[in-house]
Amino acid sequence: MKNIISFAALALNLAAGTALAQDKVTFATNWKAQAAHGGFYQAVADGTYKKFGLDVTLLQGGPQVNNRPLLPAGRIDFLMTGNLLHSFDNVKNGVPTVVVAAMFQKDPQALIAHPGQGYESFEKLKTAPLALIAKDGQFSWWQWLKVTHGFKDEVLKPYNYNLGPFLANPKAIQQGYSVAEPIYVENQGKFKPVVHLLADHGFSTYSTVIEARTDTVKDKPQLVQRFVDASILGWVNYLYGDRKAANAMMIKDNPEMTEAEIEASVALMKQQGIVDSGEALRNGVGAMSTERIQDFYAQMVKAGLYKAGEVDLSKVATLQFVNKKLGMDVKAKLGGR
Repeated sequence: MKNIISFAALALNLAAGTALAQDKVTFATNWKAQAAHGGFYQAVADGTYKKFGLDVTLLQGGPQVNNRPLLPAGRIDFLMTGNLLHSFDNVKNGVPTVVVAAMFQKDPQALIAHPGQGYESFEKLKTAPLALIAKDGQFSWWQWLKVTHGFKDEVLKPYNYNLGPFLANPKAIQQGYSVAEPIYVENQGKFKPVVHLLADHGFSTYSTVIEARTDTVKDKPQLVQRFVDASILGWVNYLYGDRKAANAMMIKDNPEMTEAEIEASVALMKQQGIVDSGEALRNGVGAMSTERIQDFYAQMVKAGLYKAGEVDLSKVATLQFVNKKLGMDVKAKLGGR
């Protein structure tokens, strides 16, 4: 089925005087190309960015690549970051960036476990004798798990992104990206792991957020709007349309990926409602709300990551570019549910 561009949105931009003169834009991701970046690759591959007057270069991240400093330094125009913790830190530290859209309604951070060990219940995970959690997780969302759900530091061991220790111990639990590690576990361990999304248990952050510099939002709002709109449509078309060209682009950028892995990841994104759930069902992909940002910050204050009032939440995100129901007509035409 062909992908569909929302020409009503395009006409709106044209009516507003937006010249489609192919503005050059560089967008950096936070890891190597994968299905979780699919909507952005889709918008390049199917010409959506081009139709919105944008010549977009995608700059992938990786284990030895940190693209975050490039945005405030003016070397890139937009940045994909993991979740709102990064954005809270930026505001706290006076870094002049702001979130302009949230492509994932749910953070894919998850805890995974072996089946048949009693861990089908989320509450039982805190009884596991071994929890393999990377250092950055230990100092962020693990603190929330301790305060909110009663997890204990005594069981912690570092997760070094090697599945061996987890596969060898059926009583172990470990962190995982819900649309990636479960696929690797099934491939290597030959079993389907139990997967518990933190988002389904109160970890209310948005994820795969798009950040821009505050001066870009102020001085070039039409450019930001076009990039956000095209990215939203890219995600709708990636999930519900023909994504073969986008997958091919990602495999070219990241040859470690396979078509089968990408498609398995897309299936998990749909099943788990990573992109298209919650506020996105009412206001379109990319949707955000002030109330949810406030809720997540309050949780992080309770977890001890921040002090009350330490972060000016009015500077974390702007809602001016989202919540316009963009792409919902496209989704309907493509048969999305």
